Amino acid sequence: MFPGQGAYLPGALAPLAEDEPLVRETLRVLDRAAGRVGRSAPSRLLLDEDAPSLAELVVRSPADLHVALFAAEMTLFRLLTERHGLRPTVLIGHSFGELVALTAAGVYGLDDGMALVAARDDAFAECPPGEGGMVALAVSASRAAGLLTGLGEWEVTLAADNGPRQCVVSGPAAALERVRAAAETLGIGATRLRVPYAFHHRMLAGVADDFARRAAGLRTGQARHVLHSAILGRRLDGPDGVADLVAAHLVRPTRFTEAVRRLHADGVDLFVECGPRSVLSDLVEATVPGVRVVAPLRRRVGGRSVADALAGAGPGALPGAVVSLPPPERDPAPLLRASRVDGDGGPGAGVGAGGDGVRDREAVVETLRSLYATALGYPPEVLTEDADLEADLGVDSIKQTELFAQAAARYGRTLPAEGSRLTSYTTLDALAGLLATLPAQDAGARGAGTREVSA
Repeated sequence: MFPGQGAYLPGALAPLAEDEPLVRETLRVLDRAAGRVGRSAPSRLLLDEDAPSLAELVVRSPADLHVALFAAEMTLFRLLTERHGLRPTVLIGHSFGELVALTAAGVYGLDDGMALVAARDDAFAECPPGEGGMVALAVSASRAAGLLTGLGEWEVTLAADNGPRQCVVSGPAAALERVRAAAETLGIGATRLRVPYAFHHRMLAGVADDFARRAAGLRTGQARHVLHSAILGRRLDGPDGVADLVAAHLVRPTRFTEAVRRLHADGVDLFVECGPRSVLSDLVEATVPGVRVVAPLRRRVGGRSVADALAGAGPGALPGAVVSLPPPERDPAPLLRASRVDGDGGPGAGVGAGGDGVRDREAVVETLRSLYATALGYPPEVLTEDADLEADLGVDSIKQTELFAQAAARYGRTLPAEGSRLTSYTTLDALAGLLATLPAQDAGARGAGTREVSA
């Protein structure tokens, strides 16, 4: 599975690159491919944990974000297939991820796949659409359709059917805001997504035409893997199918729920996510309860963790050899200081002075859940330990910084040094890990205020 825009994590491949030479080798190839189409090297975003956040890239550098998404997903796909012997039965993408899936399937080479991503952004620059956006609704697509019909908001349409209790609608800004306000009045969770346009909407017809024209000039080949399109609602059947998908990519809805159920009905019982975080894995689990999913880059992890994630899929789940790598030889001090504090439960989870309860990670997560839910006005059950504060819940960087300062004060911890990037820790579990690494405040520091930290 190849996710869309939400599947970005600064420095997502950094630990993996330390263990796996294939990661840096692939990124070097992709950096050169990006340069040939006038884009910045994606490795700078994927190997530096202090790289810009998702929110920053969406606003300031969407082209850089898209190149990074493409590079991360293709690098992981190559690692899974060439290093771990994974042989997929079928590939599926979500929104932007369908373009990556085309490349992974072999329809485009790496150079032309990168050029396809650049052509999409160039089409937006050439034919900028009107002001619009997207809103995520905590209801099924059918209930959302009933809401839109009842409101008479014909300009707002379904953009993505993500699961039984989640869909996204898109449309002109004013109409979209009316729908969001009405949904909230009815007690329906409604979150405005940080995107500049009404993706998967007819407002992008001009962009779609320009994109299709540019894509027609790129070389295509015979697919090496079967590809099912959640946008077309069928498996691709050669060059005509590719052209259809490119033309429909920006204007037709992504029906991911239907696609997952169809694949499962056809016998697919293991879904592997080729991208940072676990955006699609969570949707699959909600759509087909009990199905097996693997998200190797749920957090920043090294090569051993990827092998373990694949092995954990179950006996005989993966064809080919899944190699259990030896523990990497590296200085343990950074692990003790930071523990990759992305919720991996590493050795740093117990580090910290005093018996103030910060070592009990589960208890800390529960405390954070209560604190954040109260401050944000969210139901506590929404704040799962793996829910992304920014991508899933729409909590901006300033609010995240304020809330973490409260949590640090609650546990009597000293905030990270000025300039630290709290939004590198994207989940409650990751924040609990970070708290465990912070030193206790001395008596004179309590109540003396907090230092500024970078969002």
